[in-house]
This record gives sequence, structure tokens and C-alpha cells, in this order.
Amino acid sequence: MKRTPLYQEHLAAGARMVEFAGWEMPIQYSGIIEEHFQVRKGCGVFDVSHMGDLLIKGPQAAIQLDGLLTNPISKAPVGKAVYGHLLNIDGQIIDDVITYHISEGQYLMVPNASNVERVREWVRSSTRDLEIVDLSTRLACLAVQGPLAEVIMQGMCSTDLSTLKRFQGRFAFLSGKSSHFLADHFAIEGEGVGCYIARTGYTGEDGFEVLVEDRDAAWLWNKLLQTGKVRPTGLGARDTLRLEMGYLLSGTDFDGSQTSLQTGPPWVVKMDHPFIGRDVLILQRERKYDVLVALKLTGKGVPRHGYAIMHGAKTVGKVTSGNMSPCLKEGVALGYVPQKLSAVGTELSIQIRDEAAPAKIVTLPFYRK
Repeated sequence: MKRTPLYQEHLAAGARMVEFAGWEMPIQYSGIIEEHFQVRKGCGVFDVSHMGDLLIKGPQAAIQLDGLLTNPISKAPVGKAVYGHLLNIDGQIIDDVITYHISEGQYLMVPNASNVERVREWVRSSTRDLEIVDLSTRLACLAVQGPLAEVIMQGMCSTDLSTLKRFQGRFAFLSGKSSHFLADHFAIEGEGVGCYIARTGYTGEDGFEVLVEDRDAAWLWNKLLQTGKVRPTGLGARDTLRLEMGYLLSGTDFDGSQTSLQTGPPWVVKMDHPFIGRDVLILQRERKYDVLVALKLTGKGVPRHGYAIMHGAKTVGKVTSGNMSPCLKEGVALGYVPQKLSAVGTELSIQIRDEAAPAKIVTLPFYRK
């Protein structure tokens, strides 16, 4: 299995390591529930260095990326990030990615860990005269998440983070030794450890994803923990946090057989520009298809991946993601059902062992502050 540059730090912090998308990653440290609430109420740090990093550049980069993304990037100014789907010619999702307009004519696309090679080759084969640099093994990413994230990061960051809005990023320097960030690609002047910091995350809380070169990852990790206000958090809490928000998990909530119309959210597809798979989506609108819905149990029980979704005595779908919400203390799930049964308020059930646990379709997110 692959390891991130923070592997030894995880062991030192008492992490329980598991395999995830070919990587040896921390599932938990003190415990999933405790780490979940640390992020909701304070601040936690995740190692998400297993995610991919593809630097895409060229004078026609924006227009050509528009032709691949369901949510266009060409109108995004420098410093703006866009969440979108990459589709194949059949309209099925290859991956969901965040693409940062990192500097003039240069874009950083972040695919999921298991899809890095596939996305890289898809972009390469579907575009012309673009330079695509795979920086995945050179960069580390730490996600600093929680209501205290801005105060903590501001104490070590050169830029005014209060002016950084959601889904915006910029180059910055962190107080510490002198270390440039991708000096062979960007000429950024400043003192300290160079980074790219973005107000993005996968938890529903305020926070930042901080990209540094691999050599600086352990330094930043330890600097954060030394504040005494940040706790290490693993993939277990990351999963319960994202589920409370209804965020998609690649390979679980979509597996390559669904389209963006099926998964949503609706705003992720902008039909006003041409992109690969668009024609299929236009045709699909006229047909019947299963859609991803949010289900909340109205009684006891914990829904799990693969459990049957029932309408009366008939199986109408399966749970893709499910768990007990730590904040709500209720069972919540995502799963696919026919369109005719997808309206908010529709009463269904989830088969949990020998019991049909009553459930109702609700609006996302499950958890609201």
C-alpha cells in the first residue's frame, strides 16, 4: 500500500491504520465520535494527501476544461475553485473533482485517490496542446476543519484569511523555515513555508485545505498539533461528517454507472455549455431513471451500505451510504430510488436484518447548525 508523508506522524499519534483506495490511512485516533465532535465544535486536522493533484496549463486550458466539466471553469477568476463532474461519452461519472484556477492560465484539478490515473489520462486524451503535470506524489494536503479553523490558521499564515471566501484559494506563507512552494512552476515571493490555502473541505464546517510540498507536511502537522487546539482526525470521522452533509463518496455513492442527473446536486450540471456527456443527459431528462435521495429513519436502527430500500413489500433501491448521525442521533442514509418515489416526504423503509425500519425522504443536509 502507498503511504503519505505523514505516516510516521499518524503512528506517533496512536492512529489505527486501514487500507483505503490503495493507501494506508488513519481511520481513527481517539475515536470516531470524539473526533467528529472535535470538528463540529473546535478544530480537527485530516491528512488528505492521498488525493490527486493535476496541474493543467495552456492558453486554451479554461475552454478545454469547460468541455470536460459539468460545471464550467472558464468564468472563474484566479483564486476561485469549482466543483464539477467529469463524464464519459455515455454521460456516466468518471469522478467528481474540485478544480482551482490557481494562477493565470493554470488550473489545479483534484481527483479522488482511486481515480488519479484514470482522470489524468482522460484529460490528456480529451484535450489538445495542454501541459498536464501530475504533482500527486510531490504535494501533501492537510484539511484543517472546524469553527476555530480560521483563528488557528491565521496565527501562522501571512495572508488575511477573513477575506478568503468559500471556494476561494491563494498562495501564502506559513511562519517557519524558508521553503518555497512549487518554485519550478510558480514565482511566489515571501518568507516562511510556501503553501496554497483554500477555503474548501468535506465536513460542512468552516475550514481550509492547505497544500504544501511533501517535505513540509510533517512540520505543518506538528505545528498545528502544538497549538493545543487542533486534534488529529481520521477517515472514520471524515465519513460521518460528510454523510451528515450529504456529500458524495466516490466509489460508494457513484460507481461509474450513474450520471450527474442521478446523483445531483442539481447545480453541478450547467447545460448552457458543451461538455462530454451533455447530449446523453439531455436525452435522459425525458426518461425514467433512479435518483439519489436522502433518507432519515423515523425510528430506531442504523442503515448501512447495501441495505435494501423498500416501498411496502417491494425492494425499490439500495443504501449507498448509511450510518448513525452523531449530531442528530438518528439513522441517516443515501440511496437510489425510482424518480416517482423520490419526492421529499415520501415514506419508505430500510431493511435492517429482519426489520423494515420506517424512513422518510428529507432535504439535505441532514445536519444544520
